[in-house]
Amino acid sequence: MLTFNKNYFCFAILIFFIEVLIALFVHDSFVRPYLGDVLVVILIYCFSKSFLKLPVLTVALFVLLFSFTIEFLQFLHIVEILHLEKSKIAKTIIGTSFSWIDLLTYIIGIAIVIIIEKYWLKSETKPVANNILNK
Repeated sequence: MLTFNKNYFCFAILIFFIEVLIALFVHDSFVRPYLGDVLVVILIYCFSKSFLKLPVLTVALFVLLFSFTIEFLQFLHIVEILHLEKSKIAKTIIGTSFSWIDLLTYIIGIAIVIIIEKYWLKSETKPVANNILNK
């Protein structure tokens, strides 16, 4: 179950840097609030798959559940409950405002992961797997 996958780790680092660039330099009404949320679930998925050898759907659903949980904690104002209002890091990582749209962006991000994993990457690796099995 525990493993290290260099490819997923590299994707996680790449997406992390993209997220940092968005946070620092993009101040619009689409990329930062929506695309950033789509990318964050993909980032968490890739980071999880870097260390866990589990099925795509299992990790994808875990990431979606985790993301929904964080969003629900925002609804409960968890940053204030934990007295972390002065912590910029806590406010950035946990977030401070609940949004139904965020739940939709998380679903879109996980849908992208599943489509890429199950259909696009699967079709690229099938011939390789078949060649190995046939030898």
